[in-house]
Amino acid sequence: MDHQATGLRNHNQNDSNPFDMFNNWLKLASEKEPNDPSAMAVASVDATGLPNVRMVLMRRHDERGFCFFTNFESTKGEELLSMQKAAAVFHWKSIRRQIRIRGPVEPVSPAEADEYFNSRPRGSQIASSASKQSRPLPERVELEQRIAELEAEYEGKPVPRPEHWSGFRIMPLSIEFWDDGEFRTHDRLLFRRRTLESAWEQVWLYP
Repeated sequence: MDHQATGLRNHNQNDSNPFDMFNNWLKLASEKEPNDPSAMAVASVDATGLPNVRMVLMRRHDERGFCFFTNFESTKGEELLSMQKAAAVFHWKSIRRQIRIRGPVEPVSPAEADEYFNSRPRGSQIASSASKQSRPLPERVELEQRIAELEAEYEGKPVPRPEHWSGFRIMPLSIEFWDDGEFRTHDRLLFRRRTLESAWEQVWLYP
Protein backbone atom coordinates (compact mmCIF):
# COMPACT_ATOMS: atom_id res chain seq x y z
CA MET A 1 0.00 0.00 0.00
CA ASP A 2 1.35 3.40 -0.97
CA HIS A 3 2.02 5.62 2.03
CA GLN A 4 0.85 8.77 0.30
CA ALA A 5 -2.32 7.16 -1.02
CA THR A 6 -3.64 6.76 2.52
CA GLY A 7 -2.48 10.18 3.77
CA LEU A 8 -4.82 12.88 5.02
CA ARG A 9 -4.05 15.21 2.12
CA ASN A 10 -5.66 12.67 -0.18
CA HIS A 11 -8.70 12.31 2.05
CA ASN A 12 -12.06 12.30 0.31
CA GLN A 13 -14.22 14.75 2.25
CA ASN A 14 -17.29 12.70 1.33
CA ASP A 15 -15.88 9.69 3.19
CA SER A 16 -17.57 10.15 6.56
CA ASN A 17 -16.67 6.78 8.08
CA PRO A 18 -13.57 7.04 10.33
CA PHE A 19 -13.44 3.27 10.77
CA ASP A 20 -12.58 2.80 7.10
CA MET A 21 -9.67 5.20 7.49
CA PHE A 22 -8.61 3.48 10.70
CA ASN A 23 -8.54 0.12 8.91
CA ASN A 24 -6.38 1.57 6.13
CA TRP A 25 -3.90 3.09 8.54
CA LEU A 26 -3.75 -0.05 10.69
CA LYS A 27 -3.09 -2.14 7.58
CA LEU A 28 -0.22 0.13 6.58
CA ALA A 29 1.18 0.08 10.14
CA SER A 30 0.95 -3.73 10.17
CA GLU A 31 3.16 -3.79 7.07
CA LYS A 32 5.71 -1.27 8.40
CA GLU A 33 5.75 -1.37 12.22
CA PRO A 34 8.33 -3.90 13.53
CA ASN A 35 6.55 -4.65 16.81
CA ASP A 36 2.91 -4.73 17.92
CA PRO A 37 1.13 -2.42 15.46
CA SER A 38 -2.05 -3.00 17.49
CA ALA A 39 -0.49 -1.51 20.65
CA MET A 40 -2.29 1.50 22.07
CA ALA A 41 -1.90 3.65 25.16
CA VAL A 42 -5.10 3.66 27.23
CA ALA A 43 -5.76 6.39 29.77
CA SER A 44 -8.21 6.22 32.67
CA VAL A 45 -8.71 8.35 35.79
CA ASP A 46 -9.06 7.46 39.43
CA ALA A 47 -11.68 8.75 41.86
CA THR A 48 -9.68 11.97 42.40
CA GLY A 49 -9.38 12.68 38.67
CA LEU A 50 -5.68 11.75 38.55
CA PRO A 51 -4.94 10.00 35.24
CA ASN A 52 -3.27 6.66 34.66
CA VAL A 53 -1.98 5.52 31.28
CA ARG A 54 -0.53 2.22 30.10
CA MET A 55 0.11 0.27 26.93
CA VAL A 56 -2.28 -2.51 25.96
CA LEU A 57 -2.94 -4.52 22.81
CA MET A 58 -6.12 -3.87 20.87
CA ARG A 59 -7.41 -7.34 20.13
CA ARG A 60 -10.49 -6.60 18.03
CA HIS A 61 -12.38 -3.66 16.60
CA ASP A 62 -15.44 -2.87 14.55
CA GLU A 63 -17.83 0.05 14.24
CA ARG A 64 -18.95 -0.48 17.84
CA GLY A 65 -15.46 0.34 19.13
CA PHE A 66 -11.98 -0.86 20.08
CA CYS A 67 -11.52 -3.82 22.44
CA PHE A 68 -8.78 -4.93 24.78
CA PHE A 69 -8.75 -7.53 27.53
CA THR A 70 -7.59 -7.31 31.12
CA ASN A 71 -8.10 -8.20 34.77
CA PHE A 72 -11.13 -6.29 36.08
CA GLU A 73 -9.54 -6.26 39.55
CA SER A 74 -6.50 -4.38 38.25
CA THR A 75 -6.08 -0.63 38.63
CA LYS A 76 -7.24 0.04 35.08
CA GLY A 77 -10.11 -2.42 35.44
CA GLU A 78 -11.39 -0.76 38.59
CA GLU A 79 -11.00 2.75 37.16
CA LEU A 80 -12.73 1.94 33.90
CA LEU A 81 -15.58 0.15 35.64
CA SER A 82 -16.01 3.12 37.96
CA MET A 83 -15.63 6.07 35.58
CA GLN A 84 -16.75 4.32 32.35
CA LYS A 85 -14.68 6.66 30.17
CA ALA A 86 -11.31 6.31 28.48
CA ALA A 87 -8.93 7.79 25.94
CA ALA A 88 -6.50 5.88 23.75
CA VAL A 89 -3.76 6.63 21.23
CA PHE A 90 -2.05 4.58 18.56
CA HIS A 91 1.39 5.92 17.64
CA TRP A 92 3.26 4.39 14.72
CA LYS A 93 6.79 5.80 14.38
CA SER A 94 7.43 3.76 11.24
CA ILE A 95 4.76 5.66 9.27
CA ARG A 96 4.85 8.86 11.36
CA ARG A 97 1.16 8.80 12.19
CA GLN A 98 -1.07 8.58 15.22
CA ILE A 99 -4.75 8.14 16.01
CA ARG A 100 -6.45 9.45 19.16
CA ILE A 101 -9.72 8.01 20.47
CA ARG A 102 -12.01 9.22 23.27
CA GLY A 103 -15.33 7.93 24.54
CA PRO A 104 -17.30 5.86 27.02
CA VAL A 105 -16.36 2.26 27.73
CA GLU A 106 -18.39 -0.88 28.30
CA PRO A 107 -17.42 -4.43 29.27
CA VAL A 108 -17.44 -6.87 26.39
CA SER A 109 -19.99 -9.69 26.52
CA PRO A 110 -19.11 -12.95 28.33
CA ALA A 111 -19.19 -14.70 24.95
CA GLU A 112 -16.62 -12.26 23.52
CA ALA A 113 -14.41 -12.69 26.59
CA ASP A 114 -14.67 -16.49 26.38
CA GLU A 115 -13.87 -16.49 22.67
CA TYR A 116 -10.73 -14.40 23.11
CA PHE A 117 -9.59 -16.19 26.28
CA ASN A 118 -9.90 -19.57 24.56
CA SER A 119 -7.77 -18.30 21.65
CA ARG A 120 -4.86 -17.40 23.94
CA PRO A 121 -1.81 -19.64 24.47
CA ARG A 122 -2.28 -21.96 27.42
CA GLY A 123 0.54 -20.26 29.32
CA SER A 124 -1.20 -16.90 29.01
CA GLN A 125 -4.47 -18.44 30.23
CA ILE A 126 -2.76 -19.79 33.33
CA ALA A 127 -0.93 -16.51 33.95
CA SER A 128 -4.25 -14.64 33.81
CA SER A 129 -5.58 -16.88 36.57
CA ALA A 130 -2.40 -16.71 38.65
CA SER A 131 -1.79 -12.96 38.59
CA LYS A 132 -3.33 -10.64 41.15
CA GLN A 133 -2.73 -7.79 38.75
CA SER A 134 -1.66 -4.42 40.22
CA ARG A 135 -1.41 -5.81 43.78
CA PRO A 136 1.90 -5.88 45.68
CA LEU A 137 4.06 -8.96 44.96
CA PRO A 138 6.35 -9.67 47.94
CA GLU A 139 8.53 -12.13 46.02
CA ARG A 140 8.59 -13.34 42.42
CA VAL A 141 8.60 -16.94 43.64
CA GLU A 142 5.05 -16.47 44.93
CA LEU A 143 3.77 -15.92 41.39
CA GLU A 144 5.85 -18.79 40.05
CA GLN A 145 4.47 -21.15 42.68
CA ARG A 146 0.91 -20.16 41.88
CA ILE A 147 1.52 -20.78 38.16
CA ALA A 148 2.94 -24.22 38.96
CA GLU A 149 -0.12 -25.04 41.12
CA LEU A 150 -2.52 -24.08 38.34
CA GLU A 151 -0.54 -26.01 35.73
CA ALA A 152 -0.90 -29.11 37.90
CA GLU A 153 -4.59 -28.42 38.65
CA TYR A 154 -5.53 -28.08 34.98
CA GLU A 155 -3.19 -30.69 33.52
CA GLY A 156 -5.03 -32.38 30.66
CA LYS A 157 -8.04 -30.06 31.09
CA PRO A 158 -9.13 -26.73 29.59
CA VAL A 159 -8.22 -23.67 31.61
CA PRO A 160 -11.45 -21.81 32.55
CA ARG A 161 -11.65 -18.06 32.11
CA PRO A 162 -11.44 -16.40 35.54
CA GLU A 163 -14.56 -14.42 36.48
CA HIS A 164 -12.45 -11.31 37.01
CA TRP A 165 -10.85 -11.50 33.53
CA SER A 166 -12.71 -9.94 30.63
CA GLY A 167 -12.46 -7.01 28.27
CA PHE A 168 -13.49 -3.44 27.58
CA ARG A 169 -14.77 -1.74 24.47
CA ILE A 170 -13.94 1.94 23.96
CA MET A 171 -16.88 3.38 22.04
CA PRO A 172 -15.56 6.51 20.35
CA LEU A 173 -17.20 9.89 20.38
CA SER A 174 -14.08 11.31 18.73
CA ILE A 175 -11.36 9.86 16.52
CA GLU A 176 -8.52 12.14 15.48
CA PHE A 177 -6.09 11.24 12.69
CA TRP A 178 -2.64 12.88 12.82
CA ASP A 179 -0.29 12.75 9.85
CA ASP A 180 3.26 14.10 10.15
CA GLY A 181 4.10 17.16 8.08
CA GLU A 182 7.31 18.99 7.21
CA PHE A 183 8.38 21.73 9.65
CA ARG A 184 5.58 20.68 12.02
CA THR A 185 2.84 21.51 9.51
CA HIS A 186 1.07 18.30 10.47
CA ASP A 187 -2.34 17.33 9.14
CA ARG A 188 -5.02 16.71 11.76
CA LEU A 189 -8.51 15.51 10.94
CA LEU A 190 -11.05 15.09 13.74
CA PHE A 191 -14.17 12.95 13.42
CA ARG A 192 -16.63 13.66 16.22
CA ARG A 193 -20.24 12.99 17.19
CA ARG A 194 -22.42 14.13 20.04
CA THR A 195 -23.75 10.67 20.92
CA LEU A 196 -23.02 7.11 19.85
CA GLU A 197 -26.10 7.26 17.63
CA SER A 198 -25.23 10.59 15.98
CA ALA A 199 -23.68 11.01 12.54
CA TRP A 200 -19.99 11.82 12.34
CA GLU A 201 -18.81 15.31 11.46
CA GLN A 202 -15.34 16.20 10.24
CA VAL A 203 -13.20 19.09 11.45
CA TRP A 204 -9.70 19.97 10.25
CA LEU A 205 -7.47 21.21 13.08
CA TYR A 206 -4.41 23.43 13.13
CA PRO A 207 -1.24 21.45 13.90
